[in-house]
Amino acid sequence: MTGRERMLTALRRGEPDRVPVWEMAFNEESIIKLGAFFTDDLPPVKSAQKMSMEEKVKLLNTLFTVARELELDGLTSITLLGTEAVDEEHVRDGWGRILRISEEGEATAVGGPVSEPSDLRAVKPYHPQQTDFLMLLASKGNLGEDYAQVLVQPGPFRESWSLLGSMEKLLYYYVRNPGFVKDLARLVTDYILEVVDMAADLGADVIALDGDLAFSQSTLMSPAQYEEFVFPFHREITEHAHRRGMLIIKHSDGNMWPIMDGLVDAGFDGFHPVQPQCMDIGEVKARYGDRLCILGNIDCTYLLPFGSPEEVEETVKETIRVAAPGGGYVISSSNSIHPGCKPENYLALVRAARKYGVYPISVD
Repeated sequence: MTGRERMLTALRRGEPDRVPVWEMAFNEESIIKLGAFFTDDLPPVKSAQKMSMEEKVKLLNTLFTVARELELDGLTSITLLGTEAVDEEHVRDGWGRILRISEEGEATAVGGPVSEPSDLRAVKPYHPQQTDFLMLLASKGNLGEDYAQVLVQPGPFRESWSLLGSMEKLLYYYVRNPGFVKDLARLVTDYILEVVDMAADLGADVIALDGDLAFSQSTLMSPAQYEEFVFPFHREITEHAHRRGMLIIKHSDGNMWPIMDGLVDAGFDGFHPVQPQCMDIGEVKARYGDRLCILGNIDCTYLLPFGSPEEVEETVKETIRVAAPGGGYVISSSNSIHPGCKPENYLALVRAARKYGVYPISVD
């Protein structure tokens, strides 16, 4: 099977020839550290925002080299909304949101075009441009049809709070102005549907709907609030993705148990990343494996940064034993391969997945 066939089979809860290996994200530094095992043609270690165009191209080529050398089964792309620099730490995107760029390259909204409900009428909706999908186009062009193309798109909860510049503001309006919350969700969902359409036209296979809905203790909202403010828009997005011939997974860190039934009912094909500190992947598989593909769970908080390759191998072996039988499992870290992860530990993850992940699964 090709990597694409492997990924799509698992996402449809089938049993491929081996467990697919995929990552939600690689940070710039992690790409370069992994790339050093395979090439000397590397860009300097810094965030993409501070790279020249030549360095950005070199970074992408390094990522594609890593994907080919490790025979990953899919690769993730992000959208680029025509950002412009505000100062050394902040950029403004196409929506007019002010994003702070961390040293690791992570963009977080700290200010938005909406500060109160009355501002919503004046917001000019952003419509996706083909240039926003340059990473997807480059990935498709470099890796061809053998790799599953996954596009990450923030979901309606994250897009809503980022327009406000604060998650706390959005949760405040859950109580104080529910109508405004729904109007905001309508605005961003219309945009997400446009992204899904363009991604489908450009050859994406899978949408990964980003945006945490939980922390380690519980969800950020009650199940009733999820049902009222998020679920209808989730279902609309999943149905649209399916009509366009794509599969769609939901990413959220944290303890998602209170709303797992809602994710299933919303129509998601998969759930990522089953954070091991607060969710047991064996229990998730037992309760939802007949309705959801399970992705992730290899700890990137302690194991991949501080463990040994031998400990990584044992964890991968045990995770495959409980999550992979019968299919419907894609192995990845419990979030992403960030700068703290040892590159040799990620290599150990991939090697162990190949060693123990051949179907039929026979890990004792």
